Amino acid sequence: MATINKRTTAKIEGDFVVFLIGMRINKFYKINKWFPVVMAMPKMLNELYQNPDSGFLGAQSWFGKTTIMVQYWKSFEHLTVYARNPEKNHYPAWVAFNKKIKGTGDVGVWHETYKIQGGNYECIYSNMPLFGLAKASLSIDVNAHNDSASQRIEHT
Repeated sequence: MATINKRTTAKIEGDFVVFLIGMRINKFYKINKWFPVVMAMPKMLNELYQNPDSGFLGAQSWFGKTTIMVQYWKSFEHLTVYARNPEKNHYPAWVAFNKKIKGTGDVGVWHETYKIQGGNYECIYSNMPLFGLAKASLSIDVNAHNDSASQRIEHT
């Protein structure tokens, strides 16, 4: 990814959803329990990126014993329609997790969902490649009208 050597911010019209999701490997030696969970996410992401009508806008991931992925969605409804659709990759993975792992303590999963009202966000990127909300929406240059955090949150 090429670095953008200037200050930018993100612009997204209307409401949107920030969805944090991840897993924690509690028993590393039980690879047969956590590996299927790890392998399920790339299939879901591929499916989402190939379907712009899903409402999925983009994602960023970080890996370790506890993983985190930040996802951006057009709406909570888009997110839940995808999550509960038995014909999409998430639902069968969710069912399999609950059958095989739920309650064992071997692998933890978590998520947090935030509904963001239009204009109630602020972000800055300096000397970064396209990242986060700017990658999932529109990256715009910082200027005299959006130079400070206060200006950006009021400007959006």
